[in-house]
Amino acid sequence: MNRRHFIGALGAAAVLQASSGSAGTPGAMQTRVIPASGERIPVIGMGTSGTFDVDEAPAELAPLVEVTRLLLDARNSLIDTAPSYGRAEAVVGDILQGGRWRERAFLATKISARAGDDARAQWQRSKTALRTEKVDLLQVHNLVDWQQNLAFLRELKAAGQVRYVGITHYLDHSHDTLAQIVDKEKIDFVQINLSVVARSAERRLLPLCRDRGVAVLVNRPFEDGRLFAAVKGRELPAWAGEVGCASWAQLMLKFALGHPAVTVVIPATSKAKNMADNLSAGFGAMPDAAQRERIAALFA
Repeated sequence: MNRRHFIGALGAAAVLQASSGSAGTPGAMQTRVIPASGERIPVIGMGTSGTFDVDEAPAELAPLVEVTRLLLDARNSLIDTAPSYGRAEAVVGDILQGGRWRERAFLATKISARAGDDARAQWQRSKTALRTEKVDLLQVHNLVDWQQNLAFLRELKAAGQVRYVGITHYLDHSHDTLAQIVDKEKIDFVQINLSVVARSAERRLLPLCRDRGVAVLVNRPFEDGRLFAAVKGRELPAWAGEVGCASWAQLMLKFALGHPAVTVVIPATSKAKNMADNLSAGFGAMPDAAQRERIAALFA
């Protein structure tokens, strides 16, 4: 059985399982508004860096089909990928096609090539890999040739190939430049790093995004897993229940979601149990400003 048929079979089985009821927390996941349009989107999405860069082996594909199925139980959930993530775009494309889930996903990818012919060729390759002629969000990756590439993204949006445009980075040193772009340019999304130990974006960038009506995606909420090492062996504080948290992962994710400028957090995982845990952070109460400080103090 080739990869496409294998994924299709898994997707069909997952649809039958989902039809008998949601495997997640009862009720609906919280959604937030994309300011540029008023469209609502679930607050927990999924990144694919590292986790979706796999080959055709069924043992590697099967858990990715399941985490995708769990994510898309909340329609319009965001899947973020990029050409620089190895095979991730192709794996995402195959899973969405095999499960017939494209219409359920808010699909985001990026342009990381130099502006001009390289960027145009990269976009064509991305569409082929993702098995689509249109994505929901296209982002300038890590500020690469951002002025020219942002103009290219706007061209694609005007042509109907892209619904929203944005710009990304994953390190604190980018926040000043991103703030200048948000202040001067018309964009729909910014993707940035934010965690309990990396809060630079809170000083200027996040308030500016809120004022300018720019949606915010948060990457690296777990600091690439390092935050779990910091709490290994520690019990979750009893007061975590005040914000509906039953795990350290949920506490970290709700810390990010507690900021009023944040739209979606996109943790990456290849394990169904971790996806279910992450998704639970999208339900129930969110921390207020005082509770966010209390969460951050646990990692100080």
